[in-house]
Amino acid sequence: MLKKRLIGVVTVKDGWAVQSFGYRRYLPLGKPEVLVENLDRWGADEILVQCIDRSTAGLGPDLDVLAKISRLGIATPLIYAGGISCREDAVKVVSHGADRIMIDSMLFDSPQSLESVARDLGTQAVIAHLPLRMSEDGLRVLNYRVGVDHLLDSWLEQLPLAWISEVMVTDWLHEGSPDLFDERLLSVAQLIQ
Repeated sequence: MLKKRLIGVVTVKDGWAVQSFGYRRYLPLGKPEVLVENLDRWGADEILVQCIDRSTAGLGPDLDVLAKISRLGIATPLIYAGGISCREDAVKVVSHGADRIMIDSMLFDSPQSLESVARDLGTQAVIAHLPLRMSEDGLRVLNYRVGVDHLLDSWLEQLPLAWISEVMVTDWLHEGSPDLFDERLLSVAQLIQ
C-alpha cells in the first residue's frame, strides 16, 4: 500500500543547494544547511539531502555538508544520498548524523552490497532511488552517470529487494517541472512487492 509523507528534498551540487530541471539544468538556491533548517521548522516528515555530483565524480559522501547540518540540531529525521558506494560509506554517513541513506549508483554497481549495508544499519535505514520514465516498452530506470536507461523489469530481477525498506521514484524526464509527474510510474509498486 502506498503511504504519503512530506519529504523535503535539498539537492546539492558543488556544495550549494540547487533546483534541478530534468537532470540537466540547475538553478542555485543557497546554502544547503539553510534550506534544511527551514524544512525542519516548517514540519517536514523527513528531509532528504541528495548530493548529486558525488558519484559521478567518484567522490565519497559529502561529510562536510553532513557536519554543517548536524550542528543545526534539527528534529526532523535526515536521509542522505550521494557518493555511497559501499557498506563503509553508509556507516560513515549515519555516524555523521543521517538517520537513513538513499542509494542509487550502488544499485547498478554493487547490488550485492545491499545485504551488508542493511545488516549494519537495519533494513529500515535503506531506501532505493529509482529515476524512471515510461516508454513504449514499459518502465525504464536511468543510470544517470552514464546516461543510459534500462528496462526496469529485467533490471529489478538482479536486486536483492529484501534489503530495501522503501523506494523513491523520480520522473527524471519531468523532474523540476510542476504538475508533469507521470503517474504511470507508480505502477512500479506492483513490480517490487
